[in-house]
Amino acid sequence: MAKDKLLVILGPTAVGKTALSIELAKQLDTEIISGDSMLVYRGFDIGAAKPSMAERQGVVHHLVDILPPNETFNVTDFIEQARPIIHALNERGKIPILAGGTGLYVKALLEGYAFNETAGHDTYREELQRLGEQKGHEYVHKMLAEVNPEAAARLHPNDFRRIVRALEVAHFGNEKISQSKVADEGELCYDALVIGLNRERQGLYERINQRVELMFEAGLIAEVQGLLATGITREEQAMKGIGYKETAAYLAGEMSQEEAVELIQKSTRHFAKRQLTWYRKMPYIHWYAADKLSEAELLADVLQEVAGFFPAG
Repeated sequence: MAKDKLLVILGPTAVGKTALSIELAKQLDTEIISGDSMLVYRGFDIGAAKPSMAERQGVVHHLVDILPPNETFNVTDFIEQARPIIHALNERGKIPILAGGTGLYVKALLEGYAFNETAGHDTYREELQRLGEQKGHEYVHKMLAEVNPEAAARLHPNDFRRIVRALEVAHFGNEKISQSKVADEGELCYDALVIGLNRERQGLYERINQRVELMFEAGLIAEVQGLLATGITREEQAMKGIGYKETAAYLAGEMSQEEAVELIQKSTRHFAKRQLTWYRKMPYIHWYAADKLSEAELLADVLQEVAGFFPAG
């Protein structure tokens, strides 16, 4: 059975994925699927660097603005929603473009990781949260070590959300967090051309710093104020995203605006480093130095590679 075709554009934050993806989609007459964990939330626009309707230039974007801010979204949700979209676009004769920087999402989709499906349990989760507050994260981490020492060894005591999730799975599902591969070793689930964009580190960091400043100029503070005013709390998964948690802390009087800007810049730079760490685990990426080419040259080079990779298309 022939695999569905897929074009992937990935790279660290602020590298230029959005602009390239939109131009490619226009040239290839196709649609974009977001691989970004923050773009799913409605109302989270400026801090998530969500492309505006004008910036999308009429290109259809999937998995954008699909959830209210008080819901959770994880890699399993992403895979379950992305797969049928990819197949449907292939059925229409289009090669979808997956664009985004959430490394786990992209890697899991391409390599076919199968994650367990144990549902969350609010009461049990709240009980663990209280234990963590009263007795410390180390105490809950030791609880996990008793039922799943492998997961406990993998997770730092401060990675509390994942510790709670692993305990939920052990308690209700009698199973472990599964990351078993569906695809054979070295084989991808899709007929996929994976394009990676990168820039020299200092140049990338300058783009990140500038982007954060532009977010504040564009009204990030007002955006976060508006979200909080609707009843969205700082405990929601979406509000814990980089840019939102720091701005909320500033609004709560916990830091100055200047400190918030600097912290967001620093956190985003660290995030970019973590993204690149994920990508190093993906040897099938075809890398392009986005700072060595003009936008027109980059587009032309990628289009040429797409034509060679998908000759029938």
